[in-house]
Amino acid sequence: MTTTAKGSTNGKGSQQGHIQELERVTIRFAGDSGDGMQLAGTQFTNTSAVFGNDISTLPDFPAEIRAPQGSLPGVSGFQISFSSHQIYTPGDQPDVLVAMNPAALQTNLSDLPAGGVLIVNEDEFTEVNLRKAAYTSNPLEDGSLKSYRVFRAPISKLNSRALEDAGLGLTAVQIDRSKNMFALGLMYWMYSRPLETTTHWIDEKFGKNPTIAEANRRTLRAGYHYGETTEMFATHYHVPSAKLKPGVYRNITGNEATALGLLTAAKLAGKTLFYASYPITPASDVLHELAAHKRFGVRTFQAEDEIAAVGAAIGAAFGGSLAVTGTSGPGLALKSEAIALAVTVELPLVVINVQRAGPSTGMPTKTEQADLLQAFFGRNGEAPVAIVAPATASDCFNMIVEAWRIAVKYRVPVIFMSDGYLGIGSEPWLIPNVDEMKSLDLNLTTNPEGFQPYARDPQTLARPWAVPGTPGLEHRVGGIEKANITGNVSYDPENHNTMVHLRAEKVARIAQDIPDIELDGDATGDLLVLGWGSTYGVITTAVRRAREEGKKVSAAHLRYLNPFPRNLGDILGRFDKVLIPENNMGQLLLLIRGMFLVDAVGLNRITGRPFTVSEIENKIYELVGKPTAARKA
Repeated sequence: MTTTAKGSTNGKGSQQGHIQELERVTIRFAGDSGDGMQLAGTQFTNTSAVFGNDISTLPDFPAEIRAPQGSLPGVSGFQISFSSHQIYTPGDQPDVLVAMNPAALQTNLSDLPAGGVLIVNEDEFTEVNLRKAAYTSNPLEDGSLKSYRVFRAPISKLNSRALEDAGLGLTAVQIDRSKNMFALGLMYWMYSRPLETTTHWIDEKFGKNPTIAEANRRTLRAGYHYGETTEMFATHYHVPSAKLKPGVYRNITGNEATALGLLTAAKLAGKTLFYASYPITPASDVLHELAAHKRFGVRTFQAEDEIAAVGAAIGAAFGGSLAVTGTSGPGLALKSEAIALAVTVELPLVVINVQRAGPSTGMPTKTEQADLLQAFFGRNGEAPVAIVAPATASDCFNMIVEAWRIAVKYRVPVIFMSDGYLGIGSEPWLIPNVDEMKSLDLNLTTNPEGFQPYARDPQTLARPWAVPGTPGLEHRVGGIEKANITGNVSYDPENHNTMVHLRAEKVARIAQDIPDIELDGDATGDLLVLGWGSTYGVITTAVRRAREEGKKVSAAHLRYLNPFPRNLGDILGRFDKVLIPENNMGQLLLLIRGMFLVDAVGLNRITGRPFTVSEIENKIYELVGKPTAARKA
């Protein structure tokens, strides 16, 4: 394994009994899309979170809704890294691969390092399944797995035996669906995890179907006891809880954090939240989460298409609600004309883009950062908007609240740039005290005396937010250019020039109201690694490792993309070289070069998968020289 082994309980390097203590473990569950790998991974995650580990996850869904069973395109995976110290990524490679069938082995084995643990459900390695997975011989028999520590377990048979003898009257299909719980129970035993969190979830999930609940409990325990009683596993492992900042934590995905941040913003503003969306992967979970919280005053609207969703949101903003529309990349393209309308009428609007791999339909279940230039420039005419981007799954909560603060204060659309990696990935989240958060002042206009719809705040250039129905505040809105101050329809060339510059200046002035970018490392050096969005974890880890090797490398991460923080140019000028890793072909790189005339270097990949730490680490050493000695494990 790539983890560092310690003594079992005394932390002094000795091993007590058959339990070995580890600092960090990365496990990948992989199987057919119907094998429940996402569920098994989520339950292992929740249990580890309750146990007190720091965690980071990477679910991997097949793009096909119903890929043929046992086929390579139908493989579903879930990777979790859990640790006794703070971590920032779900791990470059798994230490343990649980492969439920040949297809899962075929598609995931290349990621397992030599010496890694491989647990396979040997019952599924039939001639038919091997052929579906493009194997010409059985890898369990032909010696091709000799580089790994292979544990063959008859999971399907043992699962069936545990349930057939229980007298539950289950069908063969129902029994087979439970085998993920057997695998989960086995992994709980191997890594000293308690069963209580999952059994409690089973009781809640299947409370109305006691037979199914009992089946899941039985096979979970059967998997645990198989690990406990078989002589196959001479050692099992223990990862102690992490020393995290005191407080109440929960495991949270980026999409869940986004939804809860929207609810919090509405509470801080004392207004109704209106969320309009058309279902699209991987953004749909935000709609699902918000729809479950109607008791908090949120109104969700599943529109017939993307254009209707953003149009409804603009209407809600005009009516005085906190209006949000959510989508992924293709949907943002469809919303572009209406977003430009929101720019022109100067109403607060938040647009969520949980980016995915494109173009067009692309790879809808894979991640990418390739919509940045679309967010900057993807509208007709000069139509600038504010852009923010969370750095981690839990940071989605903070940055969606920040998006609302900017939208309301400056009367401007704000595009919130999450992505699939953040949206469906999870980590522990320290739950904030809402009573300690600043209220969100909408500053609604209520006084009709001297009212002019396009008069402006001298500091922010924001125009009044006048809610329809307020006596004396009648005014026009629409896409036709308006006269400054009065808001009357205007075709005057000079007025248009004035309004275009006012709208641009309004966005530029947001820079006076956002924090300076901070450095992780020294203020000057040989290399600055600059990132945005979901590259935060791998950049932070790689840069800190490089500094441990004595390299003069620092990191900076952008959460505010339009406008950029005021000190960004100064920061860029302090370093000899600048490296910008992105899951695109160099979009931030283009902006940095163009705006700051910095000859930055890009590290770009478009595979639908996030960077690994080693990829960024290797690029750092290419630019500043390799370490003089091998890094300590």
